[in-house]
Amino acid sequence: MKKILVTGGAGFVGSHLCERLLREGNEVICLDNYFTGSKENVLHLLDNPYFELVRHDVTEPYLVEVDEIYNLACPASPVHYQHNPIKTIKTSVMGAINMLGLAKRVGAKILQASTSEVYGDPLVHPQPESYWGNVNPIGIRSCYDEGKRCAETLFMDYHNQNDVKIKIIRIFNTYGPNMNPEDGRVVSNFIVQALKGENITIFGDGTQTRSFQYVDDLVEGMVRMMNSRGEFLGPVNIGNPVEFTMLELAENVIKLTNSTSKIIHLALPQDDPMQRKPVIEVAFKELNGWEPKIPLEKGLVKTIAYFKGLLIKRGELTA
Repeated sequence: MKKILVTGGAGFVGSHLCERLLREGNEVICLDNYFTGSKENVLHLLDNPYFELVRHDVTEPYLVEVDEIYNLACPASPVHYQHNPIKTIKTSVMGAINMLGLAKRVGAKILQASTSEVYGDPLVHPQPESYWGNVNPIGIRSCYDEGKRCAETLFMDYHNQNDVKIKIIRIFNTYGPNMNPEDGRVVSNFIVQALKGENITIFGDGTQTRSFQYVDDLVEGMVRMMNSRGEFLGPVNIGNPVEFTMLELAENVIKLTNSTSKIIHLALPQDDPMQRKPVIEVAFKELNGWEPKIPLEKGLVKTIAYFKGLLIKRGELTA
């Protein structure tokens, strides 16, 4: 049994990770300030004697004896990270410093949940880990993009200077149950709009692409990365290389929800990437053949069922 700290553990991805780590027989401390996470996501884990839920903000130091740390704490959707951009970059940078300091003191191994946003609006397609990115350092997305880039720098420097055992993953677009319905991400937006019979809003002409991975595939990649050989630090892309346009995603969602929603187009936000697709050869080689297993349609069916249940519970939809 390992003692594992998960920051952002009540969030979308964090809650799935906590569940997986407990299932594998570990003791889990879930840290969250509930800015975008929700206690609802981990309520079912509270009866487990090896699960501990702590309300805490990673911009403040936290002291605990643990074997491993998964650093996931940070708003990850434009709606949330642009709501308070200073807080977002503080969470990425000061959160990394505080968690790296903890790892250094107690000798824990620490994994940083970085992002495909470090590639910005990429001039190289698809994106390998060797690509340095095309990020606007003063744009409206930079609080997140540059915050995560700085966190990667801090992780490498703590490793090089202080021998902290680090792992860095770059997460590509992920979806699944426990997503926040108000997070403004394309999958949650489309599903909620389709279930309610509202117009589905596509920014731009809908030809921009994303690669969507189901959350279980991501969690599998994270756990394998934490357990990978010591000298492999990353960064490593964890994402699904199957690419879809926004129009294709919207049409899929309309079909799977039997919705009467119409598609409408709005102006494309500043610095919104036109293409996003990971090269996953490094992950396949280093993480025992890791690759996504769950196709988009199968994952969407599960995610639609989750959102339908949530909207019925909220009284926004009839059964």
